[in-house]
Amino acid sequence: MSEINAPMGGKVIDVKVNVGDAISEGDEVVILEAMKMELPVVANASGTVKEIKCSSGDAVDAEAVLMVLE
Repeated sequence: MSEINAPMGGKVIDVKVNVGDAISEGDEVVILEAMKMELPVVANASGTVKEIKCSSGDAVDAEAVLMVLE
C-alpha cells in the first residue's frame, strides 16, 4: 500500500480519479492551487485507488495524505 501526499500546502481544485480506478505511476490524480498557480499532483506508484482523503475545495497542508493506493 502506498500514499500520495501533497507536495505543498494549497487548495484542492480537482480530484481526477475515483475509488477503484487503476492508475499508473506518473498519472495526474489531483490538481492543487498554491501560490495562485495550478499544481498537478502525480501518482508516485501504480496501483488501485483504495481511499480518497480530499475533495474539491479542501485546504490541505504540505505532506497531507491525499489518497491511498493498494
